[in-house]
Amino acid sequence: MGEVKSQTSYFSSQMKRKITADRIFDGYGFIKNKVLIVSENGTIEDIVNIKDAGEDIEKHEGILSPGFINCHCHLELSHMKGRIPEKTGLVDFVFRVVTERHHSEEEIMNAIEKAENEMLQGGIVAIGDICNNDLAFKQKKKNLLRYYNFIEASGWLPQISDQRFNRALDLYGKYSELDHHVAIVPHAPYSVSNNLWQQIQPYFKDKVVSIHNQETKHEDDFFKWGRGDFIRMYELMKLDNSHHQPTGKSSLQSYYNKLKPARNALLVHNTFTSTDDIRFVNNEVDGPNPFFCLCINANLYIEDQLPPVTKLRKLTDNIVLGTDSLASNHSLNIMDEIVSIKKHFSAMKDAELLRWATLNGAKALDMDNELGSFQKGKRPGVVKITEMKYAKRII
Repeated sequence: MGEVKSQTSYFSSQMKRKITADRIFDGYGFIKNKVLIVSENGTIEDIVNIKDAGEDIEKHEGILSPGFINCHCHLELSHMKGRIPEKTGLVDFVFRVVTERHHSEEEIMNAIEKAENEMLQGGIVAIGDICNNDLAFKQKKKNLLRYYNFIEASGWLPQISDQRFNRALDLYGKYSELDHHVAIVPHAPYSVSNNLWQQIQPYFKDKVVSIHNQETKHEDDFFKWGRGDFIRMYELMKLDNSHHQPTGKSSLQSYYNKLKPARNALLVHNTFTSTDDIRFVNNEVDGPNPFFCLCINANLYIEDQLPPVTKLRKLTDNIVLGTDSLASNHSLNIMDEIVSIKKHFSAMKDAELLRWATLNGAKALDMDNELGSFQKGKRPGVVKITEMKYAKRII
């Protein structure tokens, strides 16, 4: 491998960087014998044939890719790494997050800073991040990464909907100070009362809306027949569940029409999403554009279940990747998610997985005007991938 000049030396000398590798993934597919011309501020100025690029070319082994998009994360839970055992099942996991998440502000903020740095070094450039408080606000204000801040509203009891809505509205106002990528979103269909749905729906208009979807089989049992392990969860939390009326339909088919004002619907986990469910949302022509977010390592950590990757990729191209939180994962690294998918689904091609991690994620978060692919005028970041296992951001 030829000598690689540091980013600092290029920037200080006000020179454009010329970068190439064994293979370049441009967001759509692999291209060979090309050179990226990147400006001082990280803008892609051109992609040229290697024979036309002249001298001073940085030559890397492996793959160059646009920066990764982590479409689902809970940065504010980074202090909970290793605190919850694996394979508890979703109900017990959720109960422990709710009851054990409160620690000192200093501990939480230090963990947030460390976790963001992990994502930055691992090639992530943008994150769809769940927000239940403002503890990550100070770190996000440094503008090291791009965020779509999903202000999460939850409250299963109808009588507390005003309180929970007002809390979400306050957070929405604060995070709106950072940029326009902020939305009030429902946590999950089993944690938002009809009253609270009605209050947050007007805030979906033209936004990306995230929701935890069908992470356990008990979710469909609850919506179809009003039974299953969620009954135990409400009992553990001492919540009156008498207002719930089973719909006779799956969870996704029971709530999806409530997302209609949104531009994109980011459906997260989908571990037990059926073929009928996928076709249902794909056929909702006046509904939001659905994106299915896979967090395979969190699925294995919590429920010891694999997401339906084979089924999903047969029925939709709108698949993206997330990490979930350090409460439910060993790392916040998109490359680790790709490695796990390749391990369990050996037929997957590298280009398809990288597309999920880059361009698809940028589209899902409505950031593809700047991120997700190597195109003139974009600032997508540049990631070096070695052996399709290790990733490091170089721009």
